[in-house]
Amino acid sequence: MRRAPDWLKQAESEYAAAQSLYGDGHWAWCCFTCQQVAEKALQAVLEHFGDVQTGHNLNLLLEAAAEYVLPSDEVRHACARLNRLYIPTRYPDAFSEGAPADQYTRLDAEEAIQDAETVLRYARDAVESPAL
Repeated sequence: MRRAPDWLKQAESEYAAAQSLYGDGHWAWCCFTCQQVAEKALQAVLEHFGDVQTGHNLNLLLEAAAEYVLPSDEVRHACARLNRLYIPTRYPDAFSEGAPADQYTRLDAEEAIQDAETVLRYARDAVESPAL
């Protein structure tokens, strides 16, 4: 059974959570959640085409998804930016000092939300296309 709708629904749910985190000023968690939105959105695309993948690297997931639906440069750039948010948004040892909560700004979170929306749009369009 293909689970693309479940993956896409989870991506949409996490996008709503990212917006809540943004509204509450939790910039680092907003950024991480946006990375998760993109990861689950890309998993939805891959599931839709029956190509189950593992891993968290958005660039690699997008490369696999591109075999089925060609992404725009905007989607590629969004994935590249979001990909960098997977580890340092959560772990204090990603920086020489300071907690991740002190490292990210409102502007970082705004960019992440825009990037997550870009990847979600790509995934929605891909999942609406006929599966192989």
